[in-house]
Amino acid sequence: MNITEIRKYIISSISNVYEANEAESISYLIFEDVLKRSKTDIILKGADLVTIDETDKISKIIEELKNNKPIQYILGYADFYDLKFAVNEYTLIPRQETEILVNEIIKYNKQFKNIKIIDIGTGTGCIAISLAKNINANITALDISNEALQIAQNNAKMNNVSLNFLNLNILENNLNSDFLFDVIVSNPPYVTNTEKQFMHENVLNYEPNSALFVDDSNPLLFYKSILQFAEKNLVAGGQIWFEINEKFGTDILELLKKHNFTNIKIIKDLNEKERIAFGTKNK
Repeated sequence: MNITEIRKYIISSISNVYEANEAESISYLIFEDVLKRSKTDIILKGADLVTIDETDKISKIIEELKNNKPIQYILGYADFYDLKFAVNEYTLIPRQETEILVNEIIKYNKQFKNIKIIDIGTGTGCIAISLAKNINANITALDISNEALQIAQNNAKMNNVSLNFLNLNILENNLNSDFLFDVIVSNPPYVTNTEKQFMHENVLNYEPNSALFVDDSNPLLFYKSILQFAEKNLVAGGQIWFEINEKFGTDILELLKKHNFTNIKIIKDLNEKERIAFGTKNK
C-alpha cells in the first residue's frame, strides 16, 4: 500500500471515534512518528510505498485509537509551542488554549531580565519550559505529583532548559515567605464534575482526573489557594496569570479584586471563550 492509501485507511478506521478533521490530523502525526515524514512530504509523495513493518506499526496504533486512547499517549509525546514534550498517564496532554496563555506571558515579559516565575501545577512542564525558552527568567515548576515532576524534569533536559522543581500541595499553602516571585502562572484543575458528561472518553478514561476536575460546590478552590499563596509569595507589582473555565470569568475577576489585584483583564481564546485571567498585585 502507498501513503495515500494508508492515510485513507487510518481516517476510515477511526471515523467512529474522531471527526474527519481530527482524524486527518492524527494521520499526519502517525506518519511523522512511524515514517519520519512531514505533512508536506506526505501530501506531495502519496504514491510512495509503505513497508510491511511500517504498516504493522500503524495498525497497532489504530487499534489503540479505536479504544479511545489519545494519540499523544500512544506516541508518548505531544507538540506544544513548537516544542516536543513527553507525556504519560500522570500528566495532562498540553492544549492549544494553554499556548495562548504562554504567548501572552512572553509578550508581557520579553523586555525583562532575571524575573522569577513559578508555574503552579506544572504537569509536563510545558508552560515553564516554553517560557524558559523564550524569556530571561528563573523559573520554578511546582506540582503535587512526583511522577509528573519526573516527566517535567525529563522534558526540561530534552528541551535544553534549566528549571527549579518543587514538590508541593498548593492547597496546603506552606511555602515560606522567603520564596518571592515576580510572576505566578497556573493552569489548575477547573472543569466541574457536572461537565464530565460533555467530555470525550479519551479524556475521561486516560487523562489524570485530579489534574482536570473540581467539585461543583467549590469550583474556584485552586484559584483561591493560589491567591492566598500570592499574598506572601508574590512581590508588590507582581503578575498573576490563570487559565480559566469560561463559565467563571466574572467570578475570578471578583476574586482578583478581593485579593487587591489591579490592571485585571480577561483574554479570550480562539473560540471567543474567556480563557485567560491576568492581574498585577497592588503595591
